This record gives sequence, structure tokens and C-alpha cells, in this order.
Amino acid sequence: MVKTILGVLSLLVLLSCSTAVKKNTAQPDMMETNKKNLGKLIALYPKPMTVVGAEVNGKANWLVVGHTGVIGHDRILVSMSKSHYTNQGIKKTKRLSVNLVSREMLPKADYVGSVSGAAVDKSGVFAYHIGEHGTPVIDASPLTMECEVADIYETDGFDNFICSIVNTYAAAEVLDGNGNLDYTKLKPVLFEFPTYSYLATGEVIGKCLNLDKQPGMCAKEPMTADGIVRLSKIEVYPQYLDEYMRYATEVGEISLRTEPGVLTMYAVGAKENPCRVTILETYASREAYEKHIASEHFQKYKQGTLHMVKSLVLSDQTPLDPANKLNNFMQ
Repeated sequence: MVKTILGVLSLLVLLSCSTAVKKNTAQPDMMETNKKNLGKLIALYPKPMTVVGAEVNGKANWLVVGHTGVIGHDRILVSMSKSHYTNQGIKKTKRLSVNLVSREMLPKADYVGSVSGAAVDKSGVFAYHIGEHGTPVIDASPLTMECEVADIYETDGFDNFICSIVNTYAAAEVLDGNGNLDYTKLKPVLFEFPTYSYLATGEVIGKCLNLDKQPGMCAKEPMTADGIVRLSKIEVYPQYLDEYMRYATEVGEISLRTEPGVLTMYAVGAKENPCRVTILETYASREAYEKHIASEHFQKYKQGTLHMVKSLVLSDQTPLDPANKLNNFMQ
């Protein structure tokens, strides 16, 4: 009798443990069902769009390359289909240049990626010079790296050139005040392979390893004689109010954080009618204002909200006491 009771108790314990384990292991599977399995898809896109320059059979040749990467802190990888005409020149000279693409040079870059150097002489597509390491460097590129091929790693259908950087050339307009690269000025064009699309970049959304702190605001310029103090009085269609406020909040935050000449951007809504929005805007100078309205984030706001705005009145103001002012208020 005692053995029978012990046997039943042991069975109950085993069943209890088995049920608990099954319950705990099932939870991760339930959470993962919200994601679709796309198979063996390489999804590390978008990537910086580049034009690779090399000497092939005595002439400069250009090729769009979207597959590049960083290896450690002293090497980059340039991956190119074995069928490309450019590869033979790189293998012979062991040199190449990697030219980042700006919006202005995008049409020409797109062209050199659509025709083969074996059939078309592409040497004259870009104005260029020979860099100190002997590679063709595109004059219009905001940033070019001259590279020495350290190794070639072959995969099915591809030559993967592992390169060390010999020289890096940057245009003055993409450097900050300390002479360092400023990627908010550089704004390289990005390439997204699955849809063959070009994307834009350039806005800083936070500092790495510092996102738990308040986002930093750039240093502000002093108000000059042609500075602007303005009330923008906007009436929004009711059905678009929430969406409009998301646009307005975003442009205000980015403008204050990144533009030295945007001093104040403070929005309020009328209590009796929230669709009537008034924004106090102050700009350090007329030039600062013109830069602001030409900026990518303002144009996104402007074009995205055109159909939402019922009326707009821009009313410039004269400060009665310039020393008593609001500074750097976010929306």
C-alpha cells in the first residue's frame, strides 16, 4: 500500500514538472509569431552608395558599388561581381578609390552603374584628378578614400577586395569647425538593394551610448541686426490636427537641436479652438532663416502638411525689450 501511494505521488510530481516546463518554453514561440520569416534574406540595408574608381587598360573607369563594409578599424571591404570590367584593373594595379555620392552627382553615378566599361568609355563622365596614391579621384565627390588592396577574398560570383586606406580627401563644406568630418553636412546618398532605391541621410537623432540623457542642443548664434522675430498663425483642419502636431513637433525639435541660427520655436494652441496654432519663432539672422526653410527637415514638414493647413499668417514682430526673451524652447 505504501509503495502504491509513493508511486502515485512520484507520478504527480513528474507530471507537474513536465507541465511547468512546457508552459514556460511555449511563451517565446507565441511572441515570435508576430514576425514573418523572410528566409535567407540579407537585410543590412541601406548602405552608402559609392563610385569606385580604378585604372583599367590605361584609362580611368567608374563603377557604382553598393556593397561595402568595415573590417575592424583599419580595413574596408569592397564587394564586386566578377563580371565587372573594373575588377581586372584593380587586380593589376592593386589600387582603387571609393567615392561617396552626393545628390548633385547622383545622375552621373547612376549612369556609370548602368553601362559596362567594356563597351563604353566612362573615363570622361566625371571630372577627376589622380590622387597621391595614383588612383582616379572624382572632383565632385564630397569624400574620397584612396585604397590599397591588401587581399582578395573570392566567393561564388564575387571578388571581395579587402583594402587599407591610404588617403582620405574631404571637401571643406563637409567639415566642422575643428576640421573633422560632419556627416550632417556630408549627407551621403544611401542605396537599398532589394528595391534598387536611393535614400537620403544626414540628421542626428542621438549620441551613441548616451540615449538615456537629454538630447544635446547645438550652440546658438547671437541675434543680429537682421534677426527675425515672428508669429506664425496657423489654422489646421480638425481631421488633421493630431497628424499636423506630430510634424510640427518633429521639425521644431530637429531645428532647435541642429540649427545654430534657430533660437526659439515655441508652439501654443488656442484653448477655445486647438486647431488654431501660434508658433513664436526667432532666428539669429535672415541667412539663418533662409537656411532653415531650405533644410531637409523643414521641407519634409512643409510638403507633408500642405493639405492640412486651412490658413497661414506670418506676422513679423518688433521686440519691445530685446533683453527679455525666450530662448531654445522646444514645442
